[in-house]
Amino acid sequence: MDSISFRNSFLSSSLQVKRRRASHARSENSDFTEKEKEMMAEAELRKLQQQFRIMVESRKSLGFKTQQQLFHQERHIQALKQEYDEINLLLTLTKSPRNLYIDDRNFMELRFLLQTRDEYDALIRATKNLIAELDDKVEEVEKKIKTQKNLMVKLRQEYDGKWLQKQIHKLDNQLNHATVHFDTILTRNAMLREEIETLQCQKTIFEGIYSRLHKKLEQQKRTMNTSIEQSTQAYEQRVEALARISAMNERRSKDIAQFNIEFRELERIYNHETKLKAFMLIKLVDRSEIEEQAKKEEALKARKRAKSKGESFESYEVAYMRLLKLTENGNVGQLVEDFLEKEEKNFAYFSYVTELNNDMERLQKRIEVIQEKLQKTTENANLYAYSLKESSKILDQLKSAVDFLFKKIGCNATKITQHLGETGEITDQNLMQYFSIVEKKSNDLLLIESFLRYKQVEGELDTVPLLNPFLGGSALLKKMDAIKVTPPSLSMDPFADTSEPMEPLDHKNLRAMVLENQEKEKATRNSIAERLESGREKKKLSPV
Repeated sequence: MDSISFRNSFLSSSLQVKRRRASHARSENSDFTEKEKEMMAEAELRKLQQQFRIMVESRKSLGFKTQQQLFHQERHIQALKQEYDEINLLLTLTKSPRNLYIDDRNFMELRFLLQTRDEYDALIRATKNLIAELDDKVEEVEKKIKTQKNLMVKLRQEYDGKWLQKQIHKLDNQLNHATVHFDTILTRNAMLREEIETLQCQKTIFEGIYSRLHKKLEQQKRTMNTSIEQSTQAYEQRVEALARISAMNERRSKDIAQFNIEFRELERIYNHETKLKAFMLIKLVDRSEIEEQAKKEEALKARKRAKSKGESFESYEVAYMRLLKLTENGNVGQLVEDFLEKEEKNFAYFSYVTELNNDMERLQKRIEVIQEKLQKTTENANLYAYSLKESSKILDQLKSAVDFLFKKIGCNATKITQHLGETGEITDQNLMQYFSIVEKKSNDLLLIESFLRYKQVEGELDTVPLLNPFLGGSALLKKMDAIKVTPPSLSMDPFADTSEPMEPLDHKNLRAMVLENQEKEKATRNSIAERLESGREKKKLSPV
């Protein structure tokens, strides 16, 4: 760029010199002497030399500025390349199959937790209903117990030791079945607690992974913002450089056009002056001399044809003298070499600028691709954040429901509060411990309910009226002696169903079990009522 401006200034100065010489040639008959003309020419030469030095200094400063700009642009390009590699590495890590597998597994675990939450809600509602029923039935059972105590004393006095042995054997069998079933439930409960602890550990691991991924995402967003800012700055610098190049190209085309116009004008003036000189010489010389000159010219035509370059010898000589004046040491070859070297440098600068423009376009395309990928990753991250927010909201609802149920049932939380760092509130870490306490409480309530039902049935069996064997009760005694010892039916025991799955019962299963027990109670009541009616009829028919 500097060489182009230098060449244009050099050509303009040479044109000015040509104009001045042409004006001096036209004004040969003026009043100035040759010494004054030489002094003026020297003054103009000094001015031109001074302008040349100023232009050389400006060229050096501009060259230093361009080198600095190119160095800064190279540093920016290297930084963008490093950031692009880092972003590609982060994207490959986020899209790795292991991370995708972890995300799917987290989704499945959250879904399983939601299902278990619904199941626990159903269990909680069922236990509430059962507790209400149990409260009513406990009051009834307490009243019946008071009435049955007196009857039991009389019945024990009436029946002999064989019946008591049968009853003891029967109760031992039922107790054995109940203890076996209870032990199986305890082992199942221990296994489920171990699974819950492993799930809690996995949950903590997943939370740590999610926090790390969230931090990486924030860092990636920051790097994306910095890369966008740097790309915008580079794009603005590129636009400014292209504007400067276009302006310099326009200026160069204008200078070339102006130079061609001025060169043609000077050529026309030079031809006109040569013609005038020839015409004046013809007027001054005699006709004889003209004829002799014509003969000489005819003789020299062949020489002039052979020496076509001799016609422009004077113009070449004048140009050579001007070049000698422009050179400081009088070495025209050095001037030509400097000019060619500057032209080569200008061409190298121009090619380097075009390469930089191409590199900038490629980098702009890469930046657009990176921006699209970053937009996709931000969308995925927003979706993950939304899903996490929903799951945390559901988990908070589950915590509040568990807290309400814990307080409503009246569970004891001293075991949890004794741990280090516990404040009595339900958190993600101690949620499964609260679940275990609620489960234990529900199992205790179910055991109480089954025991009360058993006592109720046993009490109804013991309400047989006292019969005097001397007043017609011999038939009943004979039937009781004929009773065989049979193992107790496990259908009376709600824990004795071996086909029952070893899992927590939901609302439907609990309801079915309660209805089945009620039907069995009705059947036993009807059988006892029939036996009592038959005994009363026999009493009436017996003689007094």
